Amino acid sequence: MVKFAPFARFAWPIRWLFRVLTVLLVLAVVLAGAGTWVVRQSFPQTDGQLALPGLTAPVTVYRDAHGIPQIFADTPDDLFRAQGYTHAQDRFWEMDFRRKTTAGRLSELFGSATLDIDKVVRTLGWRRVAEQELALLTPEARRALDAYAAGVNAWLTQHDGFGSRSLEYAVLALTNGDYTPEPWTPADSLAWLKAMAWDLRSNMDEELERALDASVLPVERVNQLFPAYPFDRHQPIVGTGSVKDGEFDPGAPTVAATSALRRVSEALRKVPSLIGTEGTDRKGIGSNSWVVSGEHTDTGKPLLANDPHLGPRIPSIWYQAGLHCRTRSAACPYDVSGYTFSGLPGVVIGHNHRIAWGFTNLGSDVSDLYVERVKGDTYEVEGTWTPLQTRTERIKVAGGAPVDLKVRSTKHGPIISEVYESATDALSGAVRSLARPPAADQGIEHAVALRWTALDPGQTANSMVLLNKAENWDQFRAAAALFEAPAQNLIYADVDGNIGYQAPGKIPVRSEGNGQWPAAGWTGEQEWTGYIPFAELPYAYNPPEGFIATANNAAIAPGNGPFLTSDWAYGYRSQRIVTRIEDTLAAGKMTAAKMGEIQMDSAHGFAPLLVPHLTRLVGRGTELFESWHFQQDRDSAAAAYFNVVWKNLLARVFDDELPEGARPTGGDRWFEIMRTLLEDEDSAWWDDVRTKNGVETRDDILRAALADADAEIGELLGDDPAGWRWGDLHTLDLTHETFGTSGIAPIEALFNRGPLSASGGKDAVNATGWDSTEGYAVNWVPSMRMVVDLADLDRSRWVNLTGASGHAYHPNYADQAELWANGETTPWPSTEKAVKAAATQTLTLHP
Repeated sequence: MVKFAPFARFAWPIRWLFRVLTVLLVLAVVLAGAGTWVVRQSFPQTDGQLALPGLTAPVTVYRDAHGIPQIFADTPDDLFRAQGYTHAQDRFWEMDFRRKTTAGRLSELFGSATLDIDKVVRTLGWRRVAEQELALLTPEARRALDAYAAGVNAWLTQHDGFGSRSLEYAVLALTNGDYTPEPWTPADSLAWLKAMAWDLRSNMDEELERALDASVLPVERVNQLFPAYPFDRHQPIVGTGSVKDGEFDPGAPTVAATSALRRVSEALRKVPSLIGTEGTDRKGIGSNSWVVSGEHTDTGKPLLANDPHLGPRIPSIWYQAGLHCRTRSAACPYDVSGYTFSGLPGVVIGHNHRIAWGFTNLGSDVSDLYVERVKGDTYEVEGTWTPLQTRTERIKVAGGAPVDLKVRSTKHGPIISEVYESATDALSGAVRSLARPPAADQGIEHAVALRWTALDPGQTANSMVLLNKAENWDQFRAAAALFEAPAQNLIYADVDGNIGYQAPGKIPVRSEGNGQWPAAGWTGEQEWTGYIPFAELPYAYNPPEGFIATANNAAIAPGNGPFLTSDWAYGYRSQRIVTRIEDTLAAGKMTAAKMGEIQMDSAHGFAPLLVPHLTRLVGRGTELFESWHFQQDRDSAAAAYFNVVWKNLLARVFDDELPEGARPTGGDRWFEIMRTLLEDEDSAWWDDVRTKNGVETRDDILRAALADADAEIGELLGDDPAGWRWGDLHTLDLTHETFGTSGIAPIEALFNRGPLSASGGKDAVNATGWDSTEGYAVNWVPSMRMVVDLADLDRSRWVNLTGASGHAYHPNYADQAELWANGETTPWPSTEKAVKAAATQTLTLHP
């Protein structure tokens, strides 16, 4: 009997298909299991007991639900050893990547793809300077660095198997399986300070931008693009009487422009930014900090807020931690909690048991570019040809032969225009215009050297140790006096009710000029003659206003102290903070919750000036402005439309005349430029030189920008203004700093997170920056937020951008990201009682 089998003729291929699918399924399960094993194998043990060789007594590490460690020990050596071990547990890949970057050794990891980066960093010599700084360390600072390194190395010794360090090493093994991390050293930690100083290096960008602008525009028009600080509308940090009176004549520009400087601009863009400032307007985005005295708070004690604005990445730049001596004494004085850098002992920003402090970038001019006359291996110094200093750097390259790099330097510093092999052609005929043109001379070439305070060995590491244990204003200032690079604004509060401000930093005094333009190096006319004494730097202590606010604005008014720079941020953020504080105090007392609300203020500083002009004209979304209060909330349609208009307006006004690399990114300098232009409807800047239809006026360009914006926002968000949302354009991708931009989607998916919708905008207090030359995506953020309550330190609040862990898929890898995006914070326990109450895991490290 023949059975009916309608699919009999397909049985053989179906059986094989099922077999193949079964094999693939089993393989997928095995691979998933292997992947899970690799990922989880590197997760740190955070409960129970572990051995940490070299300890003199057990150390306890409490972690809360967010994985934030609070370390308790009996001696400073044990404390910093445990910190090094804990940092390595959570962030060793980040630490290893950072030290390879600062040493110019990335090519040992990634091969020739990173060779250009290594060449620039080797030329700058970050690691060489860090090694020289070892001799300047105090015994206390050296012991802290040594103990920290010992803790890192203890972890490294215990984790030497495949994937046991982190998922990144497993991925790296696919292309560089021979790589093995070397032991950590104190110089690895010090070199990180050079990267921090580089990212906060003040006005070098403006110096280059002036030169690039001057290559296509007359100097007088270039000066219009760098308006003076509006002291009449935006107050400086410190009023009169707090610094030494003085006069300064800024002088005239020395260099108009050079093709060498264009090459320098390209070279410097290759330098990696470890705190995320590449491709951004440092002055326009900055950071916020403010402190309010107890006279004006609901507790009768000061409140201090800080939110440094840095580049977004995952893991976050910061690592939250506490370092506590179980019994505080002269022998073990540390009881400090706050934000640390993985790779560096101690706390950078935070509070101890008596004082709290915060940082923003001062923005003082601490670097100069010198155009040098070079002939062979000599350069001209006031008519005399002097031998160049030379050294050879050997760069090891994974998968390739080593590369030798010849670095040449003048008395001003390393020649940075010779980083690329192709630079020679670009430098022929380099100098276009100098205040004192050089005489024609065959065989003369031009190069650009960098003079920068951070290339001199300094004592910032000693400052950090003193800052962590300071207990009063005098000790705080003593610590600040050694904080040489980067120059910062430091705010202060203590449990006794005092508040203060100090601007530390090594800031040069020039024989002539003000550092706005590159200088002619051979003349000897614009040399550094010394540094501003610390006693003459701006400070304030218990000012009569009862509060102090800093946001990269001018530190002092002209005539009230030594010249620091003319390239401040323009004070839109700082004045908004001052206004919010004054309004709050006029209505009552300042509270910690109100401090947090001010941190999330998203008002656009220029919108009140531009919107009235836009509403005179026709635009699809201009009716949205009728009820808009200029806040850039995530769900705001008006904010979405305004920012699209602003981006297109900047392009319409400036792209026709400014070269790439000098076009507006949209920060508060452009607010100030446009404020003046709106008052002059016939300014030459309104004319589009690309058109042949006459001369455009202000309203012609405003109408064109509205039309451009209508077309763009319709394409991006649809034709119905009711459906527009700022947060749909203004999104934040948390990108892994190494593999997050690999170009291989599955690898990027392992490490990257987001996108998140963001409120705020460029030069709002809630400074989620974006670049108007590229789009609306967030490229700079409040990297953390904190509010310290000096009445009860355990009532303080904080949040990090991502999370404590650097291990992808760990529960604490990105668990604070949504909180951050929503403007929320978490409890910040610091006393032993509060720490124990909040602990969800307890690890004992024993000798």
